[in-house]
Amino acid sequence: MGLGRALVERRYGLVYGGSSTGLMGVLADAVLAAGGTVTGVIPEFLVGREVAHRGLTDLKIVSSMHQRKETMARLADGFIALPGGFGTIEELFEVLTWGQLGLHAKPCGLLDVGGYFGDLLRFLDGAVTHQFLEPANRARVIVAEEAGTLLDRLEAQAPPAVTKWIETDVT
Repeated sequence: MGLGRALVERRYGLVYGGSSTGLMGVLADAVLAAGGTVTGVIPEFLVGREVAHRGLTDLKIVSSMHQRKETMARLADGFIALPGGFGTIEELFEVLTWGQLGLHAKPCGLLDVGGYFGDLLRFLDGAVTHQFLEPANRARVIVAEEAGTLLDRLEAQAPPAVTKWIETDVT
């Protein structure tokens, strides 16, 4: 089953970047076709360039990319990254960092279609090996190749109590 239908069957709405193009546009259309709700958040300067999706349940036009990400993060109960490029990776790492810093306790997942995120996952494992990333923070990245399995894992995830900052006794 696809992610769009899986979200609707579990009564989850979709919050995303508001475009009618790319994988996220396809996902928005799938959620809408299955009777779900979709909220798009797009900066004003991208409305024409990204071809803002005009058939959404709600389209929020904001002033900047930062406001877009902040608004999406505030509205969402969890985060799922699909295969993508720089924007996908940047948004993924921002929400992971916010979680690591204790700014949210929402689950973060990768829908690893065809093993797309394999190299990224190896990079994260290497960051743990080289002690740049705590294992508990690496565990924040929930991965599955199938939408239902990913949603099951995200629903079951308890965020780690580990934060980035280490208390030290400075006298």
